[in-house]
Amino acid sequence: MSDKDRLPASIYQMTALEAAPRLLGHTLVRRTEDGEIRSRIIETEAYGGVEDKGSHAFGGRRTDRTRVMFGEGGPAYVYLIYGMYSCLNVVTGQEDDPQAVLIRATEPLTELDRLVMSKYRDIKSRKPADLSNGPGKLCRALRIDRSLNGLDLRTPGGPIWLEAGDEDQEFDIVESPRINIDYAEEYAAKPWRFNIKDHPYVSVKAKDGRIFGTFQGLRPS
Repeated sequence: MSDKDRLPASIYQMTALEAAPRLLGHTLVRRTEDGEIRSRIIETEAYGGVEDKGSHAFGGRRTDRTRVMFGEGGPAYVYLIYGMYSCLNVVTGQEDDPQAVLIRATEPLTELDRLVMSKYRDIKSRKPADLSNGPGKLCRALRIDRSLNGLDLRTPGGPIWLEAGDEDQEFDIVESPRINIDYAEEYAAKPWRFNIKDHPYVSVKAKDGRIFGTFQGLRPS
């Protein structure tokens, strides 16, 4: 991987709230027996710090599941919801400050990527976005499961990593409340979900979203 393809190291050192919008437009790479699959990150959610009632690490809860969140930024945090759907997070921030960015939606970069992802998802939907417009969907389409938990997303050539997206792309970023976290009380309304404006792969269109910034304006150095 050239330096141009490498995602800036600074993004892994940010808080989840800082990193979540800055991960949009960049590339998630998954190596499988069918080759490397690349998909563009379309939607994210920030879960940051022990004070976030929506976070698995709220109150400093350190368990076998959440331990990876307490390390320095860079690893994948993969967990199960409803006992059957995997969710992929990017751990960010400093050691002992649990920060994680949930990847909610991705879009295959090429037709070949789409075909392999469709094979893994094994769905018959006529709506292309159904392939990976949700955290559980994208994990099935990319064969992401708990076996990848803790792997370093900064290191190319392994089972999974991140690459820099096209530096010439331009898009607006929408911020809105996170999805399905009513239990988070006052934190449920925090506008900590971010997506590429008007992109068909966004999992749930924001009813009360607003423009947060642009890709070019938020590019990490």
